[in-house]
Amino acid sequence: MQEKGTISIHTENIFPIIKKFLYSDNEIFLRELVSNASDATQKIKRLASLGQYNGELGELQVEVAFDEKKKTITISDNGLGMTAEEIKKYINQIAFSGATEFVEKFKDAKDANEIIGKFGLGFYSAFMVSEKVEIQTLSYQDGAEPASWICDGSTEFEIAKGTRTSRGTDVILYINADSEEFLSQYKLQEILDKYFKFLPTKLVFGTKTESEPDGEDKDGKPQYKSVEKENIINGAKPIWTLAPADLKDEDYLQFYKELYPFSEDPLFWIHLNVDYPFNLTGVLYFPKLKNDVEFQRNKIKLFSRQVFITDEVKDIVPEFLMLLHGVIDSPDIPLNVSRSFLQADGNVKKINSYITKKVAEKLAELFKKDRPAYEQKWNDIGIFVKYGMISEEKFYEKAKDFGLFKNTDNQYFTLEEYKEKVKAAQTDKDGNVVYLYTIDPAKQDAFIQSAKKKNYDVLLMDTPIDNHFVSHIENKLEKVQLKRVDADVTDKLIDKGEKLEHALSEDQTKKVKEIFEKAINKPAYQVNIEAMNPEELPVTVTMDEFMRRMKDMAAMGGGMSFYGNMPDSYKVAINGNHKLVSKILQAEDESTQAALAKQAFDLALLSQGLLTGADLTAFVNRSVSLI
Repeated sequence: MQEKGTISIHTENIFPIIKKFLYSDNEIFLRELVSNASDATQKIKRLASLGQYNGELGELQVEVAFDEKKKTITISDNGLGMTAEEIKKYINQIAFSGATEFVEKFKDAKDANEIIGKFGLGFYSAFMVSEKVEIQTLSYQDGAEPASWICDGSTEFEIAKGTRTSRGTDVILYINADSEEFLSQYKLQEILDKYFKFLPTKLVFGTKTESEPDGEDKDGKPQYKSVEKENIINGAKPIWTLAPADLKDEDYLQFYKELYPFSEDPLFWIHLNVDYPFNLTGVLYFPKLKNDVEFQRNKIKLFSRQVFITDEVKDIVPEFLMLLHGVIDSPDIPLNVSRSFLQADGNVKKINSYITKKVAEKLAELFKKDRPAYEQKWNDIGIFVKYGMISEEKFYEKAKDFGLFKNTDNQYFTLEEYKEKVKAAQTDKDGNVVYLYTIDPAKQDAFIQSAKKKNYDVLLMDTPIDNHFVSHIENKLEKVQLKRVDADVTDKLIDKGEKLEHALSEDQTKKVKEIFEKAINKPAYQVNIEAMNPEELPVTVTMDEFMRRMKDMAAMGGGMSFYGNMPDSYKVAINGNHKLVSKILQAEDESTQAALAKQAFDLALLSQGLLTGADLTAFVNRSVSLI
C-alpha cells in the first residue's frame, strides 16, 4: 500500500498562511493534537459501551513525548485509530469549500484563532511548529492494516503501510528551527498543565521522581527512597461534570482551592447544568472582594469538553459578573474560539442570558431562605448586584427584590422597604422622597448627625460603583431624589417650604458676609448668610450635588471630562442665627472679627477633611494661641 497525492485544497498557499498567522499563539498546536487524541479514546469507549467494539479497551490514555536530539514531539493515543481511507477523508480533504476564496479572505488576517476556528483546521496547526508531520495509525476495525501519512508542509503527501502494531494513533512532529523552544520538558509541562488538568482521558508526559517512605534506620528515624512514576497531568477532579446531588460543600471548596490555591474561601457558589437549547456545565463562585478589584477579574476559566480554552470570557459572562471565579464548560463553543466568533454566535448570547438568570435566581433564593445571612454577605456581593442592576435591565427587574440599601446604622432595606421607611420624614414640598447618603461616614459625620437631629436617615454609598448606582436608582424610582448628605445645609437638603426667621438685620447680614469673604479670601468659596436652626454649625461648606456627582464620574472615567476639568467650587453657608456670628459682630476690632471668622471656616473644613497642608498648620497654631 503506497500512494502519493495532493491535499485537496486547490492552492499552494494554505500552509504559509497557517504558519504566519498562527505563530503568535503557536502553543495551541499541542492543545489541538492532544484534544484530538483524547476524542479518539472517548469515541472507542463509546463504541464499546454500545456493543460496536468487542475488543479489549485496556487503559485508555494519551501520551506526549519528545526527543531533543531527533527534534520530535509525539502525541500518542490508544483510541479509534484510522484506516488509509479515513486518513484521506479526515486529513487530506480539509473540511471547507472554496479554498481559493479562503486564502484570499484571510491573507491579511490578524486573528490566528479566527482562521483555525472558522474552518476546523485543528490538525493543521501542527505545521505552525513542524517542518514535517508523520501519522502512524491502526484502526480498531477487524482486519485493518496499519497506515502512515507524511507531509512536509507543502500540499504534497504520502500514504504508505504503517508500522503501528496496536490500536490507536501516533502523530509525530518534526520541529522546525524556529520552534525548538518546545523541545523542553519545562515548556511542554507548562502547556499541558495549562490546558489539560481536567482532560477526561488519562494524559501521561514522561515520568517524575517522587519520595516514598522506606522504613526506619537503626535510630528509628524514617527513611525515604526515590521512586520513578508516570507523570500524569490530569489528576484534578472536574466537579462541574458531576451532579450537584453527588457533591458536598467540602467538594466545592476543595475544587476552589485547586483553582485558586492562595484565595480565601468563597462566599457561595452556583452550579450550572443545562442541556437545552445549548450544552453548558460549570461552577461559579462568589469571592470575598478585595480593594484591588481589577486584580480579581479574568478568574473564570472557559473549557470545551474539559479542555481549557481561555480566561477571556467577557462575551460569555455578563460584564457585571466578571469578578466571579470558577469554570464554564460548553462543547457548543469550539476550541479555536475567537473574539469575533463569540460576539456573533447565537449560543454565546443565550449562554450569557442563562448565566444572568441563574445568578439572579441564586441570589433571590439566598435572600428568601436566610435574610440575616444574606445581609452579612452584602458587603461582598453588593457590588455585583448593583453593577448588574445598572448594566442589565433583565437583571434589574429581578434584583430590585433582593438588592439592598444599607444605612449608617448598619440596617438593611430592600428598595421598596426603604421608601416606606423614609417617605414620612423625607418628602419635600413637591412630593419627592429624598434619600440622603454618605460616601465617607467619618469625614461627613457632622452632616450625618445634623440630618439625624431632624429624624432623617442616611444611606451608606461607599463602593466604587455607588456614584453610578445613585444616578441609576434616581432614574428608576418615580418621585425619588438622592442627595449626598453634605450637598447643602441640612435645612435645604429636603425643602419642605418652611422658612426660618433671620436673627440678623439687612446691614448685619451684609457686614457678616464681608467679614467672612475677607477672612476666607478664596474665589472658589462663595459665601452666603442663611437663616438656620441656632443649634446647627456656625459654618458649613458644601458642593452642589450635581457638580460633585459629575466630578466623581469624571474621576472614575465616566465620560464627564468637561466637569472634571472645571475648578472646584464650594458654597459656604454662614448660620446667621448662631451665637458665634453674634460674637463676631460684637468683637471690638476687625482683626478679632477676621480671626474668629477664619477659625470658624477652618473648623468647617477640618470637619470634612478639606483642611490640609499649610492651612492646617496655620489653623493649629491659631488654635494654640487662642487657648
